[in-house]
Amino acid sequence: MAVETNEYRAEAKFQRVSPQKARLVLDLIKGRNIQEALETAAFTKKRIAPVIHKLLVSAVDNAKYVSGERGLDLDVDNLYVKQAIANDGPRMKRIRPAPMGRAYRYQRRLTHIVLSVAEREAKAGLVTKVEEPKSTKKAAKPRTVRATTVKKAGKKA
Repeated sequence: MAVETNEYRAEAKFQRVSPQKARLVLDLIKGRNIQEALETAAFTKKRIAPVIHKLLVSAVDNAKYVSGERGLDLDVDNLYVKQAIANDGPRMKRIRPAPMGRAYRYQRRLTHIVLSVAEREAKAGLVTKVEEPKSTKKAAKPRTVRATTVKKAGKKA
């Protein structure tokens, strides 16, 4: 029987950065706790990092709002980044002047960023109290070691 977990999403579409550059920052925050992900996005020196930070805050706010509407008990400290995707958006075709009256074409890439956060499940195998098993065997007697004296070879007087 599978336990259903709720996912909360936030999207930023048509961002003026290539998907490859956005994935560099998204790979840093995938699977991390929300607090760690916010700190990582805040201190990453990439142009897209503030957008991703804003998107993370939006996803957490969405989680709070939706769980409140549905009457669910949500622990915000237990949220983590479940999915972080940078998809291709439309491309803007541009022309760059080239020598001898020619023109080179290039493309400006746009990105659609999708962040999904979810609540971590409690670990089923977590041991809270250790109980000593009752053994039916008799306790083994401790072995005694006999002390032997060693005679030293010495001069006779």
